[in-house]
Amino acid sequence: MSEKSLPTRVVDKMYNNDSFSKWLGIERVEDGTGKLVLRMTVRKEMLNGFDIAHGGITYSLADSALAFASNSHGIQSVSIETSISHTKPVKEGDVLTAVAIEKNLTSKIGVYDIVVTNQADETVALFKGTVYRTGKEWEV
Repeated sequence: MSEKSLPTRVVDKMYNNDSFSKWLGIERVEDGTGKLVLRMTVRKEMLNGFDIAHGGITYSLADSALAFASNSHGIQSVSIETSISHTKPVKEGDVLTAVAIEKNLTSKIGVYDIVVTNQADETVALFKGTVYRTGKEWEV
C-alpha cells in the first residue's frame, strides 16, 4: 500500500475535525495540490422561505473547498477575502459539486476560483477566495 499524498493527509486531518462540513454531508471526490473537488446533496433543512437552498449552503460548500485546496500544499492557510455570485436557484435533492482551482500562489497569498454546479452540470454559484499563508506547516 502506498503512502497517502500530502494533500490527502492534510485534508484528512482538516476534515476529521470539521463538524460543519460533515453536517453539510460533504463528500471528498478529489484531493490535489491546489485543486480539490467536493460534492454534497441539498437537504430539506437547508432550504429557506422561498423553498430554495439558503445562499449560505452553496457559500459553505465553496468555502470548505477553498479551505481544503488552499491548505493542500501543507502550509496552514486562512481566508482573508471571499465573494460569491449565486447564478441559479438550488432545490432540495440537488447534488452540488464544487471544483476549486488555484489561480495564483505566492509565499504569503493564494487566490482560488470555485465553481459550484448541480447534477445537470449547470453553474449555480461562482466563488472567489483569497487566503493568507501563515508559513506554519501542517503536522501530518
